[in-house]
Amino acid sequence: EAGRNFANKLWNATRFIIGSAGNGEVSPQSPAETPLEDRWILSRLARTVASVSGLMADFQFGEAQRQIYDFLWGEFCDWYLEIAKIRLRAEGAASPLPVLVSVMETSLRLLHPFMPFLTEELWHNLSGCLPPEKRGRSISVAPYPEPDEAAVNPDSERVMAAVIEITRTIRNVRAEHKVASHQWTTARIYADELLTPLTPYAPVIETLARARPVSLHDRRKERPQGENTLVMVLNDAEVAIPMESILDLKAERKRLETEIARLETDLTRLETRLTDREFLGKAPAAVIDRERDKLAERKDRLEKLREQLTKLGQP
Repeated sequence: EAGRNFANKLWNATRFIIGSAGNGEVSPQSPAETPLEDRWILSRLARTVASVSGLMADFQFGEAQRQIYDFLWGEFCDWYLEIAKIRLRAEGAASPLPVLVSVMETSLRLLHPFMPFLTEELWHNLSGCLPPEKRGRSISVAPYPEPDEAAVNPDSERVMAAVIEITRTIRNVRAEHKVASHQWTTARIYADELLTPLTPYAPVIETLARARPVSLHDRRKERPQGENTLVMVLNDAEVAIPMESILDLKAERKRLETEIARLETDLTRLETRLTDREFLGKAPAAVIDRERDKLAERKDRLEKLREQLTKLGQP
């Protein structure tokens, strides 16, 4: 099933690239036009090629295949392709098509020993987007990718790692609080050192994380008293999300108060039972232990709910 899903992912990604290119040849990109995310994906590809080459030489074929899978699904499809879609819709933005075609073609050659039939089919379909000198009669006789140390770009990797971590954090908060897909949250990002390179990616974070507006700040501002804000400290940034943008605070307070009242009633009942001599004298030890475990679990949950209610502040 995992293999089928991966094959579908590759098929759909290649079809999207070919469709976006209009089935025509894509001209190479000028180095001066290379945006940061292009340098990032080319750097990640170069690292993957180098690592896979070493693993193949050491006969570690399973790990080599896993790293290709992680690159293609976890970095190229999940992140670069989604950012490329935003650029394709934006007027005046540098086209991502040269990098999309180049990275996909190289990745297909890298993956070919593990998935020979699918990569052959996709490579031939993609060949119409390639310059004539890069086309061939079969991927099986095309040169296997070689490491390119010059393409490695640590600076772009650090910035894009921050973009990805920020986006994931906002997505996780939305999922944890069950925010409806149609509802937009707001977010403030504090990233002193990476402020300048991150600023152009505010629209990307907004689109991918469904957060609008996303504002960036050069230093952490003191939060006003009484402000209900969820703050997440990341590697190179801090993300602050106002609670009112993800919750109906009045409804959430009422829900927490109702749950706290129910747990307090439950705790009173359990404590009464566990101090009843008749119950303790007749009940089996396993039943008594189970009731004590319930008491401990409910006390822990009650404490957490009270903490959540305190964080929401006064209405």
